[in-house]
Amino acid sequence: MKELVTYIAKALVDNPADVAVKELRGNQTTVLELTVAKEDLGKVIGKQGRTAQAMRTILNAVSSKCKQRTVLEIIE
Repeated sequence: MKELVTYIAKALVDNPADVAVKELRGNQTTVLELTVAKEDLGKVIGKQGRTAQAMRTILNAVSSKCKQRTVLEIIE
């Protein structure tokens, strides 16, 4: 999951070296914290949050196949 979010985020931003994904595992849920450069934050979120929502939809589809629950948080 972490690699998937990293791959998508690096494709969207201008500074792919500044993309960092931190994985926090719990009993039932995994939280992925995505951090990007300040100037790339709008590209990751998208207009009205559509890009972020699309990333979450892809993540939910993949994680449900693995019978997990994964949450994506974009850190400012």
